[in-house]
Amino acid sequence: MAVTGKDQLRFAALAGALALLAGCGGVPTEASYPRSVPGQSGGSYQTERQTIFGDGGLNILDTGKASDGTGGASPIGVNSFLWRASLDTISFMPLASADPFGGVIITDWYSAPETPAERMKLTVYILDRQLRADGLRVAAFKQRRDETGAWVDMALEPGVTTRIEDAILTRARQLRVVSTAR
Repeated sequence: MAVTGKDQLRFAALAGALALLAGCGGVPTEASYPRSVPGQSGGSYQTERQTIFGDGGLNILDTGKASDGTGGASPIGVNSFLWRASLDTISFMPLASADPFGGVIITDWYSAPETPAERMKLTVYILDRQLRADGLRVAAFKQRRDETGAWVDMALEPGVTTRIEDAILTRARQLRVVSTAR
């Protein structure tokens, strides 16, 4: 059996890989991953745990009492009263998506039992960390089933989104009053 140039190349590559692996044998390894980072003073380890959500961790239902209307030191990016009030107000509709950091709540299509040929979908935008009327915007979409069974977009009655925004703001004020009364 003759040794070809291809076989010699394979053998050289295998020998090189084995030499690299053998060179790693003297590298010390730790038995377990360190639980903390070496501190600046004396090389001791810190026992404090740090997270990406800050000292308080992730707490969407913050009940802090802040006088500025933010609902305390909430780690979510929007006003916690507006967030909870929005979820409370549209709780009868199925949720498709809720992003507490971006302040966007999207519902799925909802058909009321009394009008099964019509359906509605909402998108709630919470735009501010302050409890303010201009910190909230609602977009509503409505469809009606036509004769063929397909859903067709239709115009909303005037003031629908304003009434939904007002209901959310009223609920947010109630939540704030209850929070500050504690």
